[in-house]
Amino acid sequence: MTKAELVEDVARAAELTKKDAERLVEIVFESIIETLNHGEKIELRGFGSFRVRERGARRGRNPKTGDPVDIPAKRVPYFKPGKELKELINEEPDASASSSPSSPANDAGPAAQTEGGEGGQTPPLM
Repeated sequence: MTKAELVEDVARAAELTKKDAERLVEIVFESIIETLNHGEKIELRGFGSFRVRERGARRGRNPKTGDPVDIPAKRVPYFKPGKELKELINEEPDASASSSPSSPANDAGPAAQTEGGEGGQTPPLM
């Protein structure tokens, strides 16, 4: 789902104009970002929690040349899904009306789910 699709869903569900729904989505995203920037965590019961993790400096390798590269310490956002969200995601396909066995997502197979790689992170060298 894209941000535009999210805005459309919010507009439809809340009976708002697309412009109002877009502003609402922007406010939510800005609030999440601002809270994380202040080092606070966000807990949405039944959905999950957002936190910032500190990732220490490390030594990596340039994948093209193999030369060692110093990677500085940084802060990265982290989302941990809640118990209810995990349960909803792992429901049997026939238990939910939105994910029928004939839906395109189920017909695509596992290859479609892994498209785009594994997040582009290189493991640290030992």
